[in-house]
Amino acid sequence: MWKRLLTLDSMDWEQEEVRNLQENHYVIIDDEPCKIRNIDTSKPGKHGEAKARVEAVGIFDNKKHDMLNPVSAKVRTPIIDRKKGQIVNMADGEVNIMDMDSYETFQLEVDEETYEELEQGQEIRYLETMGRKKITRT
Repeated sequence: MWKRLLTLDSMDWEQEEVRNLQENHYVIIDDEPCKIRNIDTSKPGKHGEAKARVEAVGIFDNKKHDMLNPVSAKVRTPIIDRKKGQIVNMADGEVNIMDMDSYETFQLEVDEETYEELEQGQEIRYLETMGRKKITRT
């Protein structure tokens, strides 16, 4: 549990009002960074304010996440770093990647479909947010 709390450092996310969210941008729902697929807003009622339903897909878990909040509510949006890397080594569904800017190497577990598309020495793009990394483009 402590590990999860440490990854939600204020350096990993910013606050944003729900009314400022846009499709294809990112939001944190249930401690999972998600890409927004759809936003539906309702009109304000007689005694309340407008509400927004946000439908998103998790970046790392690929699951659907929903959120219903007033448009003036503040939510967390992840800070996402997009980086370039080069595949140094591949073995058993894991890939060793060297960052092209810092020359730091790290190991990343990838799904079988992505693993088959990769080759040693290939340059890739990956994103990093909230202490986790994912290959986005080969």
